[in-house]
Amino acid sequence: MVGRAEVVVVGSGPNGLAAAVTCARAGLAVTVLEAQPTAGGGARTLDLGLADGIVHDICSAVHPMAWASPFFAELDLRAHGVELLTPEVSFAQPLDGGRAGIAWRDLDRTVEGLGPDGPAWRSLMGRLAEHWEAVVAVAMGDKRSIPPGLLPGGIPGAAAFGLAVLEQGTRAWDRRFSGDVAPALLTGVAAHAISPLPSLSAAGTALLLGALAHAGDGWPIPRGGSQAIVDALRADLEAHGGEVVTDHVVRTEADLPPAHAYLFDTTPRTLVRVLGDSLAPRARRQLEAFRYGNGAAKVDYVLSGPVPWAAPDVERSGTVHVGGSRADMARAEADVAAGRHAERPMVLASDPTVVDESRRRGNLRPFWAYAHVPSGSTVDVTEAVTAQVERFAPGFRDVVVASRCVPAAQLAHHNQNYVGGDIAAGAVSMYQMFARPRPVWEPYRTGRDGVYLCSSSTPPGPGVHGLSGFHAARRVLREVFDCPVPSLAP
Repeated sequence: MVGRAEVVVVGSGPNGLAAAVTCARAGLAVTVLEAQPTAGGGARTLDLGLADGIVHDICSAVHPMAWASPFFAELDLRAHGVELLTPEVSFAQPLDGGRAGIAWRDLDRTVEGLGPDGPAWRSLMGRLAEHWEAVVAVAMGDKRSIPPGLLPGGIPGAAAFGLAVLEQGTRAWDRRFSGDVAPALLTGVAAHAISPLPSLSAAGTALLLGALAHAGDGWPIPRGGSQAIVDALRADLEAHGGEVVTDHVVRTEADLPPAHAYLFDTTPRTLVRVLGDSLAPRARRQLEAFRYGNGAAKVDYVLSGPVPWAAPDVERSGTVHVGGSRADMARAEADVAAGRHAERPMVLASDPTVVDESRRRGNLRPFWAYAHVPSGSTVDVTEAVTAQVERFAPGFRDVVVASRCVPAAQLAHHNQNYVGGDIAAGAVSMYQMFARPRPVWEPYRTGRDGVYLCSSSTPPGPGVHGLSGFHAARRVLREVFDCPVPSLAP
């Protein structure tokens, strides 16, 4: 039985828990309701039963945004026992012929490896990496406040980011590079947006993540899996008097306990289903018009050894973008945007054992991958993903011990926010990065007093950063409880 709380949070993903932690630290009684048996949303790590003791990350696995997030920086994940392990290669892009683009954590080493296009990579990424705080302020802010990067002293990084987005988000994207390796390396990161290429939103994604690859902790993997971040948030919440109630499905308003404020770490679709006619009519129409993107189909593998990548140094990377050349990836994403399954889909893969030996059991290890597919796809993409990896790692099939696919249409069974397999909880377009989830000045408000959205469907959008929850919680504290934002320091 769930008791009365001052704040109820629906959904226990990183944003929901971030909102809960912020409110609990302000001295409020907080209850988090989670439909699944375990907390964490897309940041859970579970034993899928593929091999004894092997655990897999359900969705997110690699976390550049976690260390760069102002919320997590103040909370101090390390002080909460989260060990972020940084591969020496942030991401890699294998190409046909045994070649690859390698984004080393070390910018100089990356530049050297890219040959004639090295200086062009430095001119694009060097300033962004140097001023990564300004880039984060622009890209990961609430899209309503003036970010520090636009204030005196921060302009170089913010301006460089804006100009680079205009370049790499339009047909001018090929003018900078003379070869094919550097553009492929950058395009693999842009593909995280699951959108047509080039596009402004994909370019923003690529440049933010690309800058973080050469700064701070790079693209780290938490020891033990993404669950470590969730466990740290939950422990902090409980230490400040909050609680998480699992197996509690919120279908209607009757499933909500009494509270002064509600924060929904859900999509607008779920919010409308739960609250329905109690929302202001205009707000409801806007929320119902929110557009969801195309999907991802997940394939989890258990391997008997490392992936036999043909190109040197790919095996050093915790993240591999398996899509081929820039043209190959643009073609694959165009197919998905047109509602077709690409013959050679865009695949993103991660091997946590590159830095985390604790994930192995004997000679067995997990391997994480997903392919981009049309929204709602029911296709088992195991063979398509396996063939793409085999293309760049001959002999991959020989090390596969077990696998399972979760088609895009089934991802919402594990996380209701993934509508049709949309792991971004809303299409990543330039319009929806600002009008997310609707074109209003306060995007976290829902059209009903005391009720707020705090999911990836709100600014700054997808990623494990906790900022959507934090931004929404700040407004709850100010507008409902008239109390200051608390310190998040340990």
